[in-house]
Amino acid sequence: MKAVVEGVEVDTRHWIGGRRVASATTFTDVSPIDEQPIAEIASGDTAEAEAAVDAARAAFPDWAALPRKERADVLRRVADGIDARAEDLAKVETRDNGALLRSHRRGVMPRSANNFRYFADLLEKLDHPLEDIRGHRQRVTYDPAGVVAVITPWNAPLMLATWRIGPALAAGNTVVLKPPEWAPLTASLLADITAEAGLPDGVFNVVQGTGARAGAALSADPGIDRLAFTGSVPTAGLIATAAAPQIVPLSFELGGKSALVVFEDCDLDLAVRLAVEQFDNAGQVCLGAFRILVHESIAEEFQERVVERAFRLVQGDPRDENTDVSALISRPHFERVDGFVQRAKAAGARAVLGGGPNDELGGLFYRPTILVGAEDGSEILTEEVFGPVLTIQTFRTEDEAVRQANSTRFGLAATLVTGDPERAERVSGRLNAGTVWVNCFFVRDLGAPFGGNGQSGIGREGGVWSFDFYCDVKNTVFAPDGWAAAGGDKEG
Repeated sequence: MKAVVEGVEVDTRHWIGGRRVASATTFTDVSPIDEQPIAEIASGDTAEAEAAVDAARAAFPDWAALPRKERADVLRRVADGIDARAEDLAKVETRDNGALLRSHRRGVMPRSANNFRYFADLLEKLDHPLEDIRGHRQRVTYDPAGVVAVITPWNAPLMLATWRIGPALAAGNTVVLKPPEWAPLTASLLADITAEAGLPDGVFNVVQGTGARAGAALSADPGIDRLAFTGSVPTAGLIATAAAPQIVPLSFELGGKSALVVFEDCDLDLAVRLAVEQFDNAGQVCLGAFRILVHESIAEEFQERVVERAFRLVQGDPRDENTDVSALISRPHFERVDGFVQRAKAAGARAVLGGGPNDELGGLFYRPTILVGAEDGSEILTEEVFGPVLTIQTFRTEDEAVRQANSTRFGLAATLVTGDPERAERVSGRLNAGTVWVNCFFVRDLGAPFGGNGQSGIGREGGVWSFDFYCDVKNTVFAPDGWAAAGGDKEG
């Protein structure tokens, strides 16, 4: 089973144990650009999940035992392979998930390669020196955990997959990936790249299918030792329930309802630019600051300028270099986003920009939308819409701004714009968020911890925090010479 997508041949079968595996059933992959079918994808279930986990389990001992330098070299070759096929990957993913081709070329694919290269480098830098403790010696080491299941979303399928796969493999684990059914194609291309890079059979596996079947089967498999998931809170609950009998450690990144807090002493040009940046990827970004909180003294000018600038955004085919905002991923998601907007308007919110589908383009194109006048605590201010929909609220005091920013059950990120360094320190310390940006947005370093508070997730990844999750961290204490025979002080 193969498909040709944007001139690129993609094998649509699973990748299990170093070979392509078909399934008895398939599902249709539809492009959000025009809602046309682009491929028939092998649809996995319990049998395929079990086979992939078994293959990963069989490959684990040799991969875990491979010297760190050799393991890192393989991962660097994977990164080189992604770089070499960056244009193919960009074109296929744009067709598959509708995100901008220019973004895939300039940012997403280079970052996907770096997800392997960075953790290969970090692996070689990890040191475990002996430390003296009360006359004894202590050493902390990172032991590979085993088989890692990775379940990823459709909004940035390759980048978010490699963000987990890179450190998991670097740590010496083997991996089974379940890519999103709405955008599975670049996962298959990644399997080809890993094979060409010399990754041993079974170290990386891909099982395609729906979350209800392939995802559920993988989550419940007793052979997995770690499970990493990016997606929605309800799905995370199902996954956690399935994995609970095995007491599998989980890493969840579950999105958010982040705030952009604009103070009266800000650089207004910067604040306006950051606000409009939230329409990136048609608002289908977990870190997006879709709740804009602006001081009442500058609210009128700020709103006018944001609306004027957002109105100039070009909506259309993501393969066009001039396009700024593309389509939503699927018909069900499109209707979900529109439902949020229409209910908000019915409840009294007012659209000062957009407010509905783009009738000129049709299909899954939803107009960039800005809503004002929503009541505190209303659905549009508390639930994740995951579309091109911003809300604007005003505040009078710093305390009120912090209260509004923290008024959701999520805590993934927050952005604040201020010209006062002391205020920046003070307010950032009070915001409930795993990441806070001050006078900037979406600046992420792979060495920094990433994750959310509350229902935005469980745990942190990035840098050594990734190894903390993907490894069994061991502390070994050595007695001094003669201690075992003579006895010694021990701490109970």
